[in-house]
Amino acid sequence: MKTVLIAGGNVIDGTGSAPQTNTDVLIKGDRIIGVGKNLSIDPADSASCEKIDATGLTVMPGLIDAHVHVTLGEPRTNDELFMHRDAPTSAILAAYNVRKILKAGVTSMLDVDGIFNIGPALRDSINAGIVEGPTMRSGSYALMTAVGGTAGKLIPDSGTAGYAEVVRNKEEMVLAVRRQVKEGADIIKIHVTGSIPTRSGEIQVWTRDELKVVCDTAHDLGVRVTAHCRGDKATLDAVMAGVDIIWHASFLGDAALEAIIDKKVPVGPVFTFLANLSEYGHKAGATSTAKSIFAGELEHTGAKLREAYDAGVKLLSGSESGFSMTPYGHWHAREMEVFVQHLGLTPLQAITCATKDNAVALDEDGETGCISSGYRADVLILDGDPSKNVSLLGDKSKFRYLYCRGKQVDLSPMPPRSLFRGEQTSSWSDVALTREIALS
Repeated sequence: MKTVLIAGGNVIDGTGSAPQTNTDVLIKGDRIIGVGKNLSIDPADSASCEKIDATGLTVMPGLIDAHVHVTLGEPRTNDELFMHRDAPTSAILAAYNVRKILKAGVTSMLDVDGIFNIGPALRDSINAGIVEGPTMRSGSYALMTAVGGTAGKLIPDSGTAGYAEVVRNKEEMVLAVRRQVKEGADIIKIHVTGSIPTRSGEIQVWTRDELKVVCDTAHDLGVRVTAHCRGDKATLDAVMAGVDIIWHASFLGDAALEAIIDKKVPVGPVFTFLANLSEYGHKAGATSTAKSIFAGELEHTGAKLREAYDAGVKLLSGSESGFSMTPYGHWHAREMEVFVQHLGLTPLQAITCATKDNAVALDEDGETGCISSGYRADVLILDGDPSKNVSLLGDKSKFRYLYCRGKQVDLSPMPPRSLFRGEQTSSWSDVALTREIALS
């Protein structure tokens, strides 16, 4: 097994502790076997040991992204995602994009749901050394009712489409969970809320009893459940039904907040998409309608989630990478910036959310996310001090070395690619060409 000595760096260990100056980290195989000053190397390993001078550099855990959609392919519209994707090209593209995620400093990730059940196969390909990528845990299709999801009428009344699997009754819920587990899902995701064209915002489309059926079935098989909840009552019902991780928890009220705190259910707000849309959406041609959908959510929900965090609830850091507003390889550190700017966390607290605490999302607490003996050798070495400026973690030009499962990652930029035929749709115009517009 290869031995690597990272010598004299400033170590951020992921626990929230202050950086340890002039500290060594010793790696053997895929494990960290020592952290401290002036570490000695086993004589049997000294001749072949690789030595890295990290003086003046930061040594920290590789990032963990708790909320990725690696199979979606960065669609600009739901129509593109639901109507213009096929399984073979989507799988090939996911294998390409997962390398972008790794090169962004992400050494572990949770692919929460996706299309064509590609996620579990991609995970297994990474584990087998066929595809290069972060350590990955994966869901399958997101479970929905016929009024669920965020794609309106594109969600069918039954069967699968895009990332959705529609279940019509409790019997189908049980069968779907069992089949997803059989086909390799590490986690089950429920879309508790969904959008309907005739209604504003998202409404709750599952009952608490239905949610409990899914949770009980999955838990009996040793698999956890996550839930997309944009709404106070939806969050409360999901927590009380036994959901293990809540996503978004939008417009959280007092009862749901109390339940989250009481049961210590981790919450991933996934604010990155909202923040990108709000701050940079105009630069990417986002419409005011798209921006208005999430208006006020970050401020309201952020304040409540800070209360949960102060009460001991883990905040998970996820990027929502996979859409045109959150392309792969660019925004995996953005959630930490939002936690600092909008929730008032310190940079070290935000880093802990994206490392040690995020390991919970993968069910790998104690396995990765820390620079400590016995942990997996997922290590990022960069120029600068993210404990003072967490935005440095979004700047790949600052990265000097990256180790994933003890293997050094080539940080060279990905080569550019062309679009697959039919990968993106085009429109004749942004608006209808009325006579008034033509003559104005």
